[in-house]
Amino acid sequence: MVDFEESVSGFKIRGDWVDAVEHGERIVRALKDVGTEEGVAVDGDALAEFDEWRPKSHERLDEDVSEKTAEQASVEEGKGEREGKNPDEDLQTAGEKLAESYEKLDDPDEAVDKWGESLDYVARAADSAGRKALRTVENAVYENVMTQIAPYYFDNDLVSANLQRVGRGEGPDYIFEVDVNDDDLKIRVSNTLASYVEDIDRWHVDTEKETEAIEAAEGVDAPETDNDADAKTS
Repeated sequence: MVDFEESVSGFKIRGDWVDAVEHGERIVRALKDVGTEEGVAVDGDALAEFDEWRPKSHERLDEDVSEKTAEQASVEEGKGEREGKNPDEDLQTAGEKLAESYEKLDDPDEAVDKWGESLDYVARAADSAGRKALRTVENAVYENVMTQIAPYYFDNDLVSANLQRVGRGEGPDYIFEVDVNDDDLKIRVSNTLASYVEDIDRWHVDTEKETEAIEAAEGVDAPETDNDADAKTS
């Protein structure tokens, strides 16, 4: 197990892809363990979001993590999108409300109300269309440009994290840093991570190492395991 560094900016590790994957696993497990303590609340939805984003042993940095980072960083959905309405549907509804306003011309107050509803739907359609267009540009720009010069990052109310590759060639290193945003929770996580270092010689809690996938993703041989070493000496 590669030791992590702890600072005011979070829990950081530098190592190969397996080290980065295991670091993410340990952070998630520590947060889950801390969340079982009496009087401690850990946002389950926020933790699930991070657990989904963190690097996995079978993933590629430039493909899977890049895509997840772009999705996480994209513009939030507007009211129309959250209600499952596309711009065309809102424009159609706006037209219907406008027609109803003309039918109510004998009742000025109701006609004005219908006209106002029509404008609301037009505005919502424009908002949805604008957000979708911006999101498309953001994703393209982020995946194709930004991830070439900046770390892959994740941020929500529970944790902030960034992952970057340093060096190229046959054995690139990765720097993976995760910060727990609540100071009290961060102290508890720190103590839990320290207990893992003392009690677990080799990390294999959440996932069995998928060595073939790692080799395919990185183009290098997976690190030798203890079992491999024993087999060679026997």
